[in-house]
Amino acid sequence: MRLLIVIVNYRTARLTVDCLGSLAPDIASLPAGTRVFVTDNASGDDSVEQLSRAVRENGWSEWATVMPLPRNGGFAWGNNEAIRPALLSEESPEYVLLLNPDTLVRPGAVSALLEFMDANPNVGIAGSRLEDPDGRAQRSAFRFPGVLSELETGVRLSVVSRVLDRFVVAPPPPDHACAVDWVAGASMIIRRAVFDRVGLLDERYFMYYEEVDFCLRAKRSGWPCWYVPASRVVHLVGQSSGVTDEKRPKKRRPAYWFESRRRYFLLHSGRFGTFLADSFWVLGHALYKATVVLRKQPANDPEQLLGDFVRYNFGLRR
Repeated sequence: MRLLIVIVNYRTARLTVDCLGSLAPDIASLPAGTRVFVTDNASGDDSVEQLSRAVRENGWSEWATVMPLPRNGGFAWGNNEAIRPALLSEESPEYVLLLNPDTLVRPGAVSALLEFMDANPNVGIAGSRLEDPDGRAQRSAFRFPGVLSELETGVRLSVVSRVLDRFVVAPPPPDHACAVDWVAGASMIIRRAVFDRVGLLDERYFMYYEEVDFCLRAKRSGWPCWYVPASRVVHLVGQSSGVTDEKRPKKRRPAYWFESRRRYFLLHSGRFGTFLADSFWVLGHALYKATVVLRKQPANDPEQLLGDFVRYNFGLRR
């Protein structure tokens, strides 16, 4: 098989069915034998039944398979459970496309990624232009986080962002294909050779930062990442996790977000670099909070963000 598409579901059956429905019209134009695996991370609801019924009733059985898993091992684990056996099979895929369940694939989006990868054999990973349902582009071409990017992320002041422009993790999306540090795992195609070189996604990330880590490992192994805006995918942001949805009140960040962030920095920046990144974030956030108070504006933060950040990163957890 040339292409394997993996969607990880966790209590988002309705969204996943819509995602499959958006893929269905393009399946005939994709390489013969293209397969879609929907892994269910032990949702504990009727997700498997809903998904299996949708696949059966819509006639998608020739290309879509629902794969129930015994536990919720997170995003990386849920993807790897489908990728690992596929890579070991006799019909190992040339490419693997990761799709979020809260995505809707625009016509031709998958073909655009395949065409780009075929035309650029030295590229290891490519990501789609993610957009709102009205077509407005989301920030989906990223730079690797570092010490100064954490200061910019914490402070959120336009004057600081201008000074630290080249360290901003999520700059405005370009309108042309270009090399980037990393792309969102919501729609990310990976060449088989990348897995051969760097291994699978790191399952010690439960959710968040796993695609950043994977793209960094790939880049260090000689496989660059590109952003391909010709591939357009609607991303209903935060519908899967509820963490990054800007249209709803921000709920408290889950422990796994802090744990994933900390793992990434410790692995790639070391203890001292992580301490600097944490300290710069706290400094930036303190400046942001002071500005909010002076301007008498509401703080646009998840609940208990600063306290949770300090507890998880400076060893003050109970």
